[in-house]
Amino acid sequence: MFKSEEKYNVIILKFDKNLVGGPEAAKFHDFLDSSINDDKTNFVLDMSGVKFVNSTGIGIIVRGFQTIKNAGGEMKLAGLSTKIKGVLSITKLTSVFSIYDTVSDAAADF
Repeated sequence: MFKSEEKYNVIILKFDKNLVGGPEAAKFHDFLDSSINDDKTNFVLDMSGVKFVNSTGIGIIVRGFQTIKNAGGEMKLAGLSTKIKGVLSITKLTSVFSIYDTVSDAAADF
């Protein structure tokens, strides 16, 4: 579901394929909790590899956003396809998330 790396003083999570929930959701939230416990609270979600997201996938992102925000951190989205930007727009989430064309643009805005 995702790969992680620390770069630009933030944790970059690169998602691939579809974001639709399942056991990967628990792994994502466990990873966030572990990172927050290690005082790492700034994240960029690289969505450039995501082809499809459903309502469960949106829920995963929203829950992650709230977890990070509650820990005093920030989560930014990068590399969204036109289709996924459209889904976020329909759900009015474009006003909630900071969205960038590239990971480096998102990381530079911390």
